[in-house]
Amino acid sequence: MASIPLKKKKDKAGAGSSGGFFSQWGMFFRQFVKHPGMIGSVIPSSAVLVDRMLDQVDWRSVRLFVEYGPGVGTFTRPILDRLPADATLLAIDLNLDFVAYLEAEIADPRLRVVHGSAADVRRFVKEAGHYQADYVLSGIPFSTLPDGLGDSICAETRSALRPGGAFLIYQYSRYVRRFLTPLFDSVEDELEWRNIPPCRMIRAEKQQTLAQAA
Repeated sequence: MASIPLKKKKDKAGAGSSGGFFSQWGMFFRQFVKHPGMIGSVIPSSAVLVDRMLDQVDWRSVRLFVEYGPGVGTFTRPILDRLPADATLLAIDLNLDFVAYLEAEIADPRLRVVHGSAADVRRFVKEAGHYQADYVLSGIPFSTLPDGLGDSICAETRSALRPGGAFLIYQYSRYVRRFLTPLFDSVEDELEWRNIPPCRMIRAEKQQTLAQAA
């Protein structure tokens, strides 16, 4: 995996200061200007949205958590705060600047950052030494993806999830549901009004096998 050296890594995943916050926001804004179709909003997700999305996770059962489009780590850091000590967070981003930023800013052995497409999630899961993921979280703006890519990402995600696993998505529209409904056994969504702009929280679950459900 190629990367761009930035600066010395922080000692802790959650370490930071007001200067770090403005550096993080500046990086996010610059990338939004360069690649608006890859980022859903110019404003990073709120702490309220982050907490509501991550409260859906049974953290005790997590061994592999996958994040699509981690950006500057708005969700990545809170995920690591909740992640068990023996689990892995696999973060996949097409933007090499974001990949390099996370590698430089977060020093946590549980975090594996890869440069690539979410459509290749099964390969990345295997390369991380796992068979399937427990949860996949995505902030990718599906409505701006090229034709066919949204279908491919959702199909690959379902295959990458263990039985009983869930695909958690935060979006500003319901567009992604057209890809999820034919593939997943249960698709639910809610609207978080306190985020700016208001954001949809979508959960698509993969049915457990009969043996596991019994």
